[in-house]
Amino acid sequence: MIFPEFENIEIINDIRKKYDPLTNLVSPHITLVFPFDSQLTDKELHLYLKKCLNDIQPFEIELKGFDKQVNKYGNYLFLNVVQGMDIIRNIHDRLHKDKLKQLDVGYNYVPHMTVGNLPSMDLLDKAFNDVNKCDDRFSTVIKTISVEMIGEHEESIIIIEHELISRNLTRY
Repeated sequence: MIFPEFENIEIINDIRKKYDPLTNLVSPHITLVFPFDSQLTDKELHLYLKKCLNDIQPFEIELKGFDKQVNKYGNYLFLNVVQGMDIIRNIHDRLHKDKLKQLDVGYNYVPHMTVGNLPSMDLLDKAFNDVNKCDDRFSTVIKTISVEMIGEHEESIIIIEHELISRNLTRY
């Protein structure tokens, strides 16, 4: 997961308090690999992360505007990624090779931040109309990719934080 740290994150938190039942369990995030059970140890998972992300440097993202999606899991309200999308998609694809290949369900991954999951289509439409009044941009530099474990009470427990390393090489 990516846990962006925006200067204006309170706007996202206010939206999530209204529309996202997971608000008190996990901070605003962009999911790279959806929840899964694994026989991998934390150490094996951390080594896999290092291998997959060894050449990914810190990168800028910007989120702006909203979308909605209805699927078998719920009626979702998304905050759109408008900058950094290709890098996030690349990270997602890398992580779904090799040790996590079985988790790739073959759909087109679109980077986003979930800010709501509503119990009905009608409530989703109302929430969508409400959030579209928000014209804010959310920008930051991503320096860390995290792995969370979902706790016994559905809470998020960060077990790995992989720092992205800048590789500014000076030529002489």
